[in-house]
Amino acid sequence: MNARPFTAKHSAVLAGAEGELVSVTITVEPRQLEGLLDGLARLDFPINPQIYHQAAVVYVFADGRRQIEPVTMVEFPAYAGRLEQVRETLRSLGLPEDALACRPILEDLRADLPATAAPPGAPYLMAIRYREGGQAAGEPSASPC
Repeated sequence: MNARPFTAKHSAVLAGAEGELVSVTITVEPRQLEGLLDGLARLDFPINPQIYHQAAVVYVFADGRRQIEPVTMVEFPAYAGRLEQVRETLRSLGLPEDALACRPILEDLRADLPATAAPPGAPYLMAIRYREGGQAAGEPSASPC
């Protein structure tokens, strides 16, 4: 019998017929929240969003500079097979590609906040999302979802 907790090199995955279950995070300016929620309501799968009104995104630049932007954050679980519908909704609303971040749901429950690499052509290297703007300290590792 081993008293140490089990530590697998590969994390567990929650998946169904539509792929892996992921945590979707969308950041918008507060004035865009109503339009986003209307757009998400038109998707053909149910969404129960958690909304963070005092969130922030910290953009990290190559020279080490950080820029903090206050945002409204919307989070919800979805299957990976449904992400293209979410992306299409964001495009139809004129929201930028980097407004969306996602990662495996179990990782979201166990780890720090998602940091994502910048999309091609962006002036920054990564974006770190904070559910509460006052938390804008520390630097989680980047997630490629």
